[in-house]
Amino acid sequence: MSGVAIVTGSGRGIGAAAARLAAHRGYAVCVNYLKNEARADAVVAEIRAGGGKAIMVQADTANEDEVIRLFERVDLELGPVSALVNNAGITGRAGRLDSFNAAAIRRVLEVNVAGAMFCAQQAVRRMSTKNGGAGGAIVNVSSLAATLGGANQWIPYAAAKGAINSFTIGLAKEVAAEGIRVNGISPGLIDTEIHAEAGIGERLQKIAPTVPMGRLGTAEECAEAILWLLSGEAAYMIGSILTLSGGR
Repeated sequence: MSGVAIVTGSGRGIGAAAARLAAHRGYAVCVNYLKNEARADAVVAEIRAGGGKAIMVQADTANEDEVIRLFERVDLELGPVSALVNNAGITGRAGRLDSFNAAAIRRVLEVNVAGAMFCAQQAVRRMSTKNGGAGGAIVNVSSLAATLGGANQWIPYAAAKGAINSFTIGLAKEVAAEGIRVNGISPGLIDTEIHAEAGIGERLQKIAPTVPMGRLGTAEECAEAILWLLSGEAAYMIGSILTLSGGR
């Protein structure tokens, strides 16, 4: 496996795991981050220490101009993108829907939905054989919250991930004949920092015993699924959303 991969929101969590594994599998990787430069730099340093090629680019994926700049940097420094992992996302703080203000709701939708679409637009324009590209693959990171609904915690996030599921299916059909495969993953309870940032850090350990497998998932397990969907082994996978939930 080789090519150029952009992994959004890859300074930590699932994104960082996917960036490291992509590099291990032969991709030149762009590590995208929003605020924490030190973490992104650590991921890039780890990839380079292992003999891989990586750069890091700061960009808010909810901002179209910054997304354009991100892809142009990759064009210049790594070459044509062949794999996009739309991982950047936020939950917002936890709470009932009637406790959110308009700005908080908009930000969750802008980052999770509009951001993924902006990135996919740029990727398709480069990958599509109709545009002279060589094809490629896109993996969107959704969430089991899209199915469960996020009641009393993060309905805006769950709704945004429901939109990502629809977006994945629609885009997959739209570009399948142009050499681009689009799929997604839907993680359940994964041991990352996302819950703590929402103010419910204790939630994971409380709910873990309810998972049929009896444990939380890992970012590395999600990364394995992402890289499989990017690979030729998933050549006939179009518009599929893999659930990684331990049976939950």
